[in-house]
Amino acid sequence: MESKNYLWLIAMLLTCPQSFAENIEIDEIIVKADFRERPIAEIPSSVTIMDSKFINEAAVQHFEELINVVPNLNWSGDGNRARYFQIRGVGERSQYEGAPNPSIGFLVDDIDFSGIGTIATLFDIQSIEVLRGPQGSRYGANALGGLIYMRSTEPSLERKGKVQIGVAGDSSFSLGAALGGRLDKNASTTFRVSAHKHQSDGFRRNAYLNSNKTNGRDESTIRARLRYLDNDSFEANVSLMYANIDNGYDAFSVDNSYITLSDKPGKDAQESKGASLRLNWSEFGNGSLTSITSIAISDIKFSFDADWGNEDSWSPFTYDYETLNDRKRHTLSQEFRYEAENWLFGLYVLNLNDGLSTLNLGDYYDPIYDYTDTLNYTFNSDYKATNLSLFSQYNIEIKGDTHISTGLRFERRSTKYIDSETLQADPSETLWGGEIGIVHNLNDLISVFAGLSKGYKASGFNLGVLPENLRYYSDEALWMTEIGTKASLLNQSLFLNTSVFYQWRVDQQVRTSFQLTPGDPTTFGFAALNIDKSETFGLEAELNWKPHQDWQLYLNIGLLDGKFKKVPFNLGIDSILNRQQAHAPAYTLAGGIVYRPENGMFARLDVTAKDEFYFSTSHDQRSQSFGLMNARVGYEKNNWLISLWGRNLFNKEYAVRGFFFGNEPPNFPDTLYTRFGDPQQFGVTIEMKL
Repeated sequence: MESKNYLWLIAMLLTCPQSFAENIEIDEIIVKADFRERPIAEIPSSVTIMDSKFINEAAVQHFEELINVVPNLNWSGDGNRARYFQIRGVGERSQYEGAPNPSIGFLVDDIDFSGIGTIATLFDIQSIEVLRGPQGSRYGANALGGLIYMRSTEPSLERKGKVQIGVAGDSSFSLGAALGGRLDKNASTTFRVSAHKHQSDGFRRNAYLNSNKTNGRDESTIRARLRYLDNDSFEANVSLMYANIDNGYDAFSVDNSYITLSDKPGKDAQESKGASLRLNWSEFGNGSLTSITSIAISDIKFSFDADWGNEDSWSPFTYDYETLNDRKRHTLSQEFRYEAENWLFGLYVLNLNDGLSTLNLGDYYDPIYDYTDTLNYTFNSDYKATNLSLFSQYNIEIKGDTHISTGLRFERRSTKYIDSETLQADPSETLWGGEIGIVHNLNDLISVFAGLSKGYKASGFNLGVLPENLRYYSDEALWMTEIGTKASLLNQSLFLNTSVFYQWRVDQQVRTSFQLTPGDPTTFGFAALNIDKSETFGLEAELNWKPHQDWQLYLNIGLLDGKFKKVPFNLGIDSILNRQQAHAPAYTLAGGIVYRPENGMFARLDVTAKDEFYFSTSHDQRSQSFGLMNARVGYEKNNWLISLWGRNLFNKEYAVRGFFFGNEPPNFPDTLYTRFGDPQQFGVTIEMKL
């Protein structure tokens, strides 16, 4: 396979500077997405952390451009930008209708954007944490398969800032500025603000409209953080954000190319306003009290030309369809937790309101059979959910070298749904999850861990015309066992983070789709079905090595073998039995090298590879394996930095989403249609530190 050609290069990256290893220590890595901030060596599970240095050196604009670096993380190219993520094969690939029920949590500064990750821009982001496996006790139903936590740059006492400008191919332009420091003389209040704008054409050319901008990107983000300290016993943190992602959506074509023919190109837009308030009283009785309040308001518009063509391309037939979705989502959450030395107890409430309005329009005329069909269909739905959770964690220390941590969460979920098709539902249920983990320190630099955890996902209901026995589906449980090690070796110049896991899903919710009316690309039905059991074995390994003060190297490996093991034969999907799960490649590889001598020059090379994967559970079509290479070189002196960078250097075509259905009149043969990821791009970035 093509991506295996990159393995020799990854190996070379790890061996080229080993002859001059020195005593250069790698900075300690701190996990902040857990209840307590802890060194990664104390976490009994698999975690990937990317700090601001790694993010900035990669010259990236959006989180989707870093996904290939993270072991066993994938994404669905269902829109212009990544919105849906899969960790170890768990996670949604789309949501066109129904109630939101995400499997992967996605938070930005304590603000919940699970299932709507389009706003994951990266300017002035301090860290990204990817927690793999069920987060049952910490985050509940929205983190069945894992959690992605983005944290913007924290305020500091020292006045710091930057201005950044970038230009690149595809008519790309970006401009950003950030500034922070103290607000008062006694340094009790500090702040950080940033603003960023990115525009590009979106790597498509619409030949019919003679335009390069129908898939364009226009992404604006504003962030603000404020921290107040009072005598080290009280701390308040306020985070504000505004994101306006006004992207076009014109990514598919019937010939699977970067040239489109649509006459009604769509939109993939998301405007989000969010805020969080974190209060901490460090001397509250015999422990500490933390309050976290967050609110988010999102307006999401997703539309597309469903036939991907125009009157000329389909002549002599009339084949003209489009879909327009308008979703409004409001979330409000409140968490209280009390922490003592070895235990904590907390309460969490989440209120979610999600309103969806869909309009499907279309005309079809077959002159051969003189057949005409017209579509004008409107669908509206309103969904409300309230989650009330109680959670606890208890830690036990055994002889100083061994630590046991336990966590438990009970969640009461009440929902109400109504739509224009007269479907009404108000299911309620009680769910639980938790974990037990053990960490043993072999010495000060090497630890081993093992854990057992359970995550859960709420039940739900399907829409449309279905047999009554398929109207509702039950809740899902994910169990996982995991063992691994975290070690600092070679005089602490090398950090190794490995994990081997086995997870099994009980009553797994498998989402499938089907075309109700051949020749009408808007009449797709969607249904979530419970299968009895699936199993996944896997491995993650991360190596970060600094053999010399001028050199740093990394290697990330993810291996995955996930299959459907028990499938009921009365659901019509028994063909997936013993098949690999969708969007779950058998391997993900990433390797890189950074060279930064003291003279101000710097260079970075990254190589990533990914195995083929099934696009869906509805069909057996697969992607092809692929490998990509990115590079960056530059010079930094005093407060100035200039860099030249390139992404996808060899201009490889690789699929990030695939559909298999009939979309070409008059016979509408089932065909695989794929959407490609971004092609080759070169750019320059200039930054001035303030």
